[in-house]
Amino acid sequence: MTAPRSVSLPRFSALLLLGLLALPAAPVLAAGGGGGDTAPAAPQDPDFKAGRAAIDKKDWAAAVPLFEKVVARDEKNADAYNWLGYALRNQGDYEKAFIAYGRALGADPRHRGAREYLGEAYLKTGNLAMAEEQLKKLDSLCTFGCAEYTELKNKIAAFKAGKSG
Repeated sequence: MTAPRSVSLPRFSALLLLGLLALPAAPVLAAGGGGGDTAPAAPQDPDFKAGRAAIDKKDWAAAVPLFEKVVARDEKNADAYNWLGYALRNQGDYEKAFIAYGRALGADPRHRGAREYLGEAYLKTGNLAMAEEQLKKLDSLCTFGCAEYTELKNKIAAFKAGKSG
């Protein structure tokens, strides 16, 4: 019987790296997702779920009161404030949308979705400088890039080229 062979440190490191590369990548959150530094979500709030369904149908008028109920019960729900802002922005109520995004970022300053959507709201109101500020903040939050950064960067480029967002 032969003794087990030892694996050299450089070979072990290479094997470990290959093993890590074989792991599936973490799913990318949609713009509604938070910063990734929050605790796992509690069981889904039925109003939140219905609000998301309304968003998916682009039924902004139905989504707004549903997310308003969620944030009335949970003032620290950054995702609900973000979606509330999104629905309000799509209704054209930028003033209230800015307030909702501000509350989302007050609850979670690293909320990438709120940063992206806030930047888009600034573009809709013609404020390129503030949109670019949100892009800078996303750049600092997204170490290796993220969908929210790319999306806002593309919208800013389109805005600069004279296209509507």
